[in-house]
Amino acid sequence: MAILNKLLSNHYVQLFLLLLFPLLALLRPGLPLTHDGQDHVARIANFYQSLSDGNIIPRWAGNLNWGYGHPVLMFLYPLPSYVASIFHIIGINLVDSTKLVFGLSFIASGLFMYLFVAKAWGKMTGFIAALLYNFAPYRFVDLYIRGAIGEHVAFIWPPLICFFLFKLSGINISNVNSHPQRIMYQVSSIKQKKSIIFHGLGLALSVVFLILSHNALAIMFLAVIFLYFLYLLFIKKKQKFWFLITSFTSLMIGFILSCFYWFPAVFEGKYTLRDIVTQGEFADRFSSFYSFIYSPWNYGGSAEFSKQIGLVHWIGIILLLYFLVKKKFKFSQTALYIGCLAVLVLTLFLMTPISTFVWNSVSILQKFQFPWRFLSVTVFVSAFLAASGFFHAIQIITDRYQLKEKYTIFVLSFLILALTYTMWQPKGYLIKPESFYTYVYNGTTDTGESSPIWSVRFMERRPAVPAFVAQGHAAIRLLQKTTTERDYEIKSESKTRIVENTLYFPGWRVYVDGYPVSVEFQDPTYRGLITYWLESGSHVVNLRFTDTKIRRLADDVSLTGLVVLFIIGMYVWRLKT
Repeated sequence: MAILNKLLSNHYVQLFLLLLFPLLALLRPGLPLTHDGQDHVARIANFYQSLSDGNIIPRWAGNLNWGYGHPVLMFLYPLPSYVASIFHIIGINLVDSTKLVFGLSFIASGLFMYLFVAKAWGKMTGFIAALLYNFAPYRFVDLYIRGAIGEHVAFIWPPLICFFLFKLSGINISNVNSHPQRIMYQVSSIKQKKSIIFHGLGLALSVVFLILSHNALAIMFLAVIFLYFLYLLFIKKKQKFWFLITSFTSLMIGFILSCFYWFPAVFEGKYTLRDIVTQGEFADRFSSFYSFIYSPWNYGGSAEFSKQIGLVHWIGIILLLYFLVKKKFKFSQTALYIGCLAVLVLTLFLMTPISTFVWNSVSILQKFQFPWRFLSVTVFVSAFLAASGFFHAIQIITDRYQLKEKYTIFVLSFLILALTYTMWQPKGYLIKPESFYTYVYNGTTDTGESSPIWSVRFMERRPAVPAFVAQGHAAIRLLQKTTTERDYEIKSESKTRIVENTLYFPGWRVYVDGYPVSVEFQDPTYRGLITYWLESGSHVVNLRFTDTKIRRLADDVSLTGLVVLFIIGMYVWRLKT
C-alpha cells in the first residue's frame, strides 16, 4: 500500500493517468472518422510495403493514386510511418498501429512538457503546463477531427528540445586559457563529459525527430526554439561561447542526420505540383480573433472546426499579465514572459486576415498552406504562460487562505479536464478490411501537391493492366512487380512503343536486355506516364526506381552523421569502462 501511495503521489504517474482518459475513444474498434485518418493509414500501408521490399528509406508509394504510384513518401513526414511500421511488423494491424502512434504521441508530449517546465520552473508549474499543453482544444482537433498524425507526433519534440537546451546552458566547465585571442576549455570530470554528450545527443536526436515528424511545424517550432536559445545565451553569465558551440554542434548533427529526408524534399519539390496546388491557398484559411477566444466545437472542415485556444489558457494568461503589472520579477523571468507573450501575439496575428500582406510578402509562409497551423505554436507558448499565471495565483491563494497546494491544483486539473471532456471522441468510426489500405488506393493521401508536375493532380481510374502497347504489336508478360521494380518479358513483332502504367518521377529508369533506354513522360496522350520504345524481337525489360544524385548525396550525408554518432557512442562506452 505504501508503494502504491508513493507511486500515485508522483507527478509523472498522476499525469500519465490523466492523459489516458482522452485516449479511451481509441480503444473502440475501427478507425476514428477524421479528415485525414484514412489517408494516413493507406500511406503507412504503402510505406510498410516499401520497407518490406527492402527500401530502408521508402520514397515511392506503389499502390497510391489509383495504382499509378506516387512520390508522396518523399515529401511528407516519415517518422509516424516508421513507428507504425514497427508495430505492424510485430503483428498489430494497420489501423491499430496508427492509433498506437496517436496515443503514445499524446502521452509522450505531456510527459516531456512536464519534464522541461518542471526542471526549469518548478514541479507545480510543470504539472499545470503539461495539462494545458495536452488538453488544449486544438490538440483534440488534431486527434479526433483532422486526424493529423504528423502534427500530433511533432508536439512531442519542442519541450524536449527546450529541456536539452536548458540542461546544456547549465553546464559550466573549467577555463584553462582565458586569453582573448584564444579561448580553451577543459571538461573537469567524466561525469561532466557524459552529461555534455548525453544532453548534446538528446538535443540532436530531438531535432531529427521534429524534422521527420512534420515539415511545416519543424520550421515554426525551430524558429521559436531559436528565440529560447537566444534567451538562454543572454541570461547565461559566463561561458556563452561554450554553450553556443555545443548547441550549434548538436543542431548541425540533427540537420545532418535528417538530411536524407529534408534535402530531397526541398530540392526535388520543383518536380511536383506543390507550388501550383498550394499557391494562394492560405487566403481562404484565415480566422477571426474572436474564434481564438471562443468557437463552437464541431466536426466540420478547416473553415469550421474550433480554433479556440482554451478558456483556462486565457484565464491563466490574464492572471500572468496582472502579475506582470503588480509584481516585481527578476529581469530574466520578466524577459521570458514578455518574449513568450510576443510570440503568442505574433502567432495570433499571423492567423488573422490583417496579416495577408505578410503572407503575400514572405514566400515560406505560403508553404504552410493553412494559417491556423500556427495554433500549434500558440498551444506551446500559451501552456507555459498560463501555467505561470496560475502558479503565482496559487501561491497567493494558499498563503492567504492557508490551503494546501495539492487541493488548488486538483480543482484546476478538474476544470481543465471538464471543459474539454466533450472533445474526447471522434464523430464516428470507420470499419474497413485490411485489404482496403494495402491494395490499390483511390487517392494520393495528400491534396495532390506531391503529384509529378508532368501529370494531372489525381488519376481518375485504375489501370486495367500494368503495361500496354501504344504503337506496334507485342505480347507483354509480367514477371515481377514490387514497389520500385517491374520486370517484363516482351515479344515485339516490329518497333513498338510501350506505356507503363506508372507515373514518371526522377529516378525511374528502364533497362532493355540490361541496357538503359530513354524514357518519355510528357506525351499529352499519356500524360506523366512512363513510355519507351522497343525494337522487334524478344526482350527482358526492367524498370527500377533508383536514387537521383540529390538523394544519394542526402543519404551519404545522413550516413556520415550515423558514423559520427557511433564514434561518440563508443567514446561514451569507454568513459563508462
